[in-house]
Amino acid sequence: MLSHLECSRTGKRYDADVVQGLSEVGAPLLARYDLEQAGRTLTRERLASRPHTLWRYREVLPVRDPANIVSLGEGMTPIIPLPGYGAQIGLPRLIMKDEGLIPTGSFKARGAAVGVSRAAELGVTGVAMPTNGNAGSAWATYAARVGLRSLIAMPVGAPAITRTECVAAGAELYLVDGLIGDAGKLVTAAVRERDGYQDVSTLKEPYRIEGKKTMGYEIVEQLGFRVPDAILYPTGGGVGLIGIYKALLEMRELGWISDRLPRLIAVQAEGCAPIVEAFRAGRDESMPWPDAWTVAFGITVPKALGDFLVLDAVRATGGTAIAVSDAALLAEQRRVAAQEGTFICPEGAACLAAARQLRESNFLSGTDEVLVLNTGAGLKYPETVTVDVPTLPADGTIPLAQ
Repeated sequence: MLSHLECSRTGKRYDADVVQGLSEVGAPLLARYDLEQAGRTLTRERLASRPHTLWRYREVLPVRDPANIVSLGEGMTPIIPLPGYGAQIGLPRLIMKDEGLIPTGSFKARGAAVGVSRAAELGVTGVAMPTNGNAGSAWATYAARVGLRSLIAMPVGAPAITRTECVAAGAELYLVDGLIGDAGKLVTAAVRERDGYQDVSTLKEPYRIEGKKTMGYEIVEQLGFRVPDAILYPTGGGVGLIGIYKALLEMRELGWISDRLPRLIAVQAEGCAPIVEAFRAGRDESMPWPDAWTVAFGITVPKALGDFLVLDAVRATGGTAIAVSDAALLAEQRRVAAQEGTFICPEGAACLAAARQLRESNFLSGTDEVLVLNTGAGLKYPETVTVDVPTLPADGTIPLAQ
């Protein structure tokens, strides 16, 4: 049902059946669909019998031939109530969509599955990208699945496990002594010199966002075709938040939901908060953030290409943008693991810290149904938890509890 691509700034149409990057004005291209036609087969009733992967929404995904789908079973991650923790922070209806339980351990698998599938369908032979870690490991994995080459560049500070994943998947991996923007410059230069490679940097190809938007479709379906009052999303490049907003608008046109949309809340870390600063200043775009650093490495993006789309989504839904400290997010990561038995990534924990602060400021009320996105497994970030426990002799005994 893919119709065409559209410039996110000018609305100009582009051909969807050739490999595309940015628009003529350097803006991301967005996939558009014939939603009237899609709605004839993409119905609530038919969804009930479809496989529980993101491909159940195939009418609003860009792959034309199902034979070209590259899949590892991604999608339909659970929505988990957090009653004890939620009650403690004044949000008894707090729920979490846990993307840590997806192939490659992060929500990046969604964008990789759809992006790699479409790249292969269009004849691309290799994908290249800068990454803060998880996107690179996901794209390398899905590229290996379909037989594409992959070139990945990531900062030396990226989580070590993501390097291992890239190497295991056969990627051509380079570490960069700098940030993701520095890695991006190297990738851009490399793609110019290589035939058949596509630069799949964040929002520089149109289809990663299509995979990410399925989080929005799933949230609505899993909640019985309704929306929560607010959705908190950890925001670096912001593709997931942009995608969820895109999904909400599509579902409204499909008649799945009413005009009421959830407040979308962009969560950043105080060490890298360009979108929060732009939101507070009333600007439509952010300024590059100097000396960016946070333990939530996945959201260390000093200047997002799609920042204006994030800001538009937040403002259009009556949401907000908020930054939290590393100390606060690490504390919430430990609390929710101890209280609810779920070990989440620091980016997801940033959303919990934000939820606590927004409840304290009364932006969120105690009756709101609030959904936070945990974008990855805590197991990918073992360095965020210090393990300092006693070592006992083999013939020793465990001391009595104090």
